[in-house]
Amino acid sequence: MSVEDTSAHRLRPLHRAERFLGSLLASAPSPDDERWAEQFLDEREITAFRKMSAADRRHAIGVTRAVARNLERVDLSEDDPGARWILAAGLLHDVGKSVAGLGTYGRSVATLSGWIGGHDMAASWADTRGFTRKVGLYLQYPELGADVLRMAGSDDRVVAWAAEHHEPEESWTIPIEVGRLLQLADDGRL
Repeated sequence: MSVEDTSAHRLRPLHRAERFLGSLLASAPSPDDERWAEQFLDEREITAFRKMSAADRRHAIGVTRAVARNLERVDLSEDDPGARWILAAGLLHDVGKSVAGLGTYGRSVATLSGWIGGHDMAASWADTRGFTRKVGLYLQYPELGADVLRMAGSDDRVVAWAAEHHEPEESWTIPIEVGRLLQLADDGRL
């Protein structure tokens, strides 16, 4: 189940459309969902998680619930201590998006800008000011998320997944089967 790192893959129009509509319609996660999620995080990770937008937290909880329902695929269960990092990775994989401070429409513009202008422009755009800076930061959210998690003292595998979750599986440093499970859940295919 290799994923090519092509511009078309990175845009993923159906996935983007679903996320866009979900962001427009999403309410904050329920208090029960928040409590369920936060049991897998330490205090500093909870702080980072709470900085995520309501739509991103709702998405992350949905991803993680799907992963939790399918942990038997990697010979684990939700109660297994070895599953904690996997569930934390599901909850925090998009934490870097909170750094850019863009809303739904701004993220859509940023995604299209990266697709049209190339992601290699992100660092240059991030060195500017205003909206262009936010676009550049947003396009770098996997790396920024890894930095946030590294500073929070997260498990190295949680940090790695934040950085690598859009990379081809050949680049992953976490176990391939776990990465596939997380990716299927993130793409809404579980």
